[in-house]
Amino acid sequence: MIRELIARFNKSMDERVASVRHKREVPIRLSFAPNGQTGKLEMAAKIVFVAGETTDLSSSGIAFIVASIRVKENYLVGENRILNAELDLPNGKVSMKIVGQRYEQVGEHISTARYLVGASIKEMTAENRAAYDHFLRSSDNKINPNRLTFGTEDGKYL
Repeated sequence: MIRELIARFNKSMDERVASVRHKREVPIRLSFAPNGQTGKLEMAAKIVFVAGETTDLSSSGIAFIVASIRVKENYLVGENRILNAELDLPNGKVSMKIVGQRYEQVGEHISTARYLVGASIKEMTAENRAAYDHFLRSSDNKINPNRLTFGTEDGKYL
């Protein structure tokens, strides 16, 4: 009885402290413009990107799976690198600026390895925020029961 009360209390506190996570799988495209400068030589900035799929969305962050943790010499996580993310939602494309916080390699063999990345949302336009929040509130997305999540084997977050 006491354990149940403590568990309910902890759950309610977790919901207040952390954003509610929604298990949603939508295509994501991540890009950033390389610096384009080497000394006095200026190069045209090429837009490079990596595609993946989200596993987890909240109002303050997202988790997604990609095939590579870096594009050319640029890593997706670290150095407070701001990424331009574009989600392909059923009600249209939503763009946001995110910063990768952590990642872990998933997959049993190097040939099937993927990277699960957790990122925080830093910036969105008002229109994109409205469309994103509407999607979080109203979508009924079918999730693969074998999805990958950060945390323990039972899917609970650390």
